[in-house]
Amino acid sequence: MSRFERWDDLAGVRRKPRRTLGADGRTDLGLFFPPQLYPVALHPLVTARGDATVRRLLLQRLYDYLDFTTELETVAVIPVAIKISRGRSGLLLPEHMRADAFKIVTDEAWHAQFSDDFARQVAAETGIPSQGAGGRPPAFLPRLDELRERLPAHVRGVESLLFAIVSETLISGILADVPRDGRLPRSVREVVRDHAEDEGRHHIYFRSLLRHLWPALTPRERGAIGPLVPAVIHAFLEPDYARAADHLAAVGLSAPEIDQVIAESWPPAVTRAEVAEAASTLVRHLREAGVLDDARTYEAFENSGLLEAGPPSRRFVTDGASLPCTPMEFTR
Repeated sequence: MSRFERWDDLAGVRRKPRRTLGADGRTDLGLFFPPQLYPVALHPLVTARGDATVRRLLLQRLYDYLDFTTELETVAVIPVAIKISRGRSGLLLPEHMRADAFKIVTDEAWHAQFSDDFARQVAAETGIPSQGAGGRPPAFLPRLDELRERLPAHVRGVESLLFAIVSETLISGILADVPRDGRLPRSVREVVRDHAEDEGRHHIYFRSLLRHLWPALTPRERGAIGPLVPAVIHAFLEPDYARAADHLAAVGLSAPEIDQVIAESWPPAVTRAEVAEAASTLVRHLREAGVLDDARTYEAFENSGLLEAGPPSRRFVTDGASLPCTPMEFTR
């Protein structure tokens, strides 16, 4: 049964308005991203520089999220959904899945467009442009390119389907916390909520697509691509260290300070636990689809820590309640 039967009534592109920054009438814009989700902003070397520095970093983190969304949809998901909709994915799929893929194309184009539009609004309102968009690409893109180069020739092409499945079954969890944070402008929360509501349907679709993809591969193909799946998950979920370093440099930290902030904000053991926790639902779906039945694939998941999901702890992360929501000090 299709989850898109009521798409005309539920899809954000059909029923949600354009979100405009400041439409809630607030004279101050508060925080632009939950600080507990961006631990570099709460490191003592950063907080010692004052609230304005923290807020600038959180503003850049919002830009990074919006840019990540635009790139993810246009580069990783839409091309795959188009191939599925036109019957060119290489999979034998029910007709309703091909029709639903066209709706996903429309949804994802809308997500990319409204993310780009909202980033432009934020830049116009604050007078502070994004440091990332148009420059260094989001980290997941070069990470996926590197993985693609490691694939044997006989499975080239399959990875695009796999990347889309992984990203679409991860993204709905990533979006869960932001809409509930009342410190953020209402428009920011609405943009993320609009995205999350659509992605809930996409999650179910791509979970179903996984059940079609994995049995369609030969044992040789499964053995070649399976051990790389943990690296695909990490490509999407690990922090973007390079962009964080750029943002820290822009607020005046020295190179040794940047190295310290990144190392202490994202200790490997904590990051490994956080990735495993965020990926736990996806890992369950992969196990149910038979992805972990291959011994080398199972070993790769075990070595990556993805089978050890548990509550991570963080040294510098707090609930951010001590951070006031006074107006940011913008430079126009």
